[in-house]
Amino acid sequence: MCGIAGIIHRDGSADIGNEMTRMLQSMKHRGPDSTGYALFGPPTDLIVIRFKLADSNDRRDFEFKERLERHRLEVESRLNKIGATIDRVESETQYAYRARVRYEGDIKSLTDYLEDIPGCEVLSLGHSLEIIKDLGDAAEVCEQYNLDGFEGTHGIGHVRMATESDVDISGAHPYWAYPFSDVAVVHNGQLTNYFRWKRRLEHSGHRFQSECDSEIIAVYLAEKMADGRSLEEAMNDSLDDLDGVFTYMAVTENSLGMAKDEMAAKPLVLYESDDLVAMASEEIAIRAILDREIDTRDPYEKQVLVWSR
Repeated sequence: MCGIAGIIHRDGSADIGNEMTRMLQSMKHRGPDSTGYALFGPPTDLIVIRFKLADSNDRRDFEFKERLERHRLEVESRLNKIGATIDRVESETQYAYRARVRYEGDIKSLTDYLEDIPGCEVLSLGHSLEIIKDLGDAAEVCEQYNLDGFEGTHGIGHVRMATESDVDISGAHPYWAYPFSDVAVVHNGQLTNYFRWKRRLEHSGHRFQSECDSEIIAVYLAEKMADGRSLEEAMNDSLDDLDGVFTYMAVTENSLGMAKDEMAAKPLVLYESDDLVAMASEEIAIRAILDREIDTRDPYEKQVLVWSR
């Protein structure tokens, strides 16, 4: 079932963490297993890395704390060895961390070096993108990661009902488009040519941390953009290349986009004004952040829409 939501403030910023939480919490009935956010804060010359060293399901291990401390110290050691200057490394939960570093090198090399540490998975990397996801509903994840007060310009989110992969953080949305900074995707639906695209992208040197087809979309779009396509062009290409029934949202440092397949079976409701665009699987999510009467519409089949700041 699942539910997706997105918002972009075309001029200025807001408490994007609170807004996304209200939107996602209103749709908790669509996905009780996990909740995730891709939030864009003010751009910085530092790189923000969100990573985890274990899953929330691993806490039963009696060596859990000791192992995490060893691996956290190894992360800091490897950041120094690869030439990154650490500004700070903060513990968000027992197993999830946020690092700010100054780094001018290759992002793929940095990610691969960190993920060679047992249990380490880079959830997002960029100058403004931060992906936060965990088990539980939006209110629980928001409280756990202190997302109220997260000032930003735009973001997307997802509430997940696990149907084809495990109930864990790796299977939760959104997905970062490894190894491209500041690109993420949420998705409602199913890709029927998932394995063909996974093999093709793996042959190009990409790695995937889950069996979720949504991760394919993120990397597909980022690779297209790395070859010179705009976000809108890449999303239009995806409607021809990706088979299945799907609605997805994609975000970059400055843009928010949506795409629906030619059958348009997966719902999406859109509100647009001069200063704000909000969309979600259900209108109730948009009304959760707007306390006035609004007009909404449903994007039609095989449509791509992109808004930029």
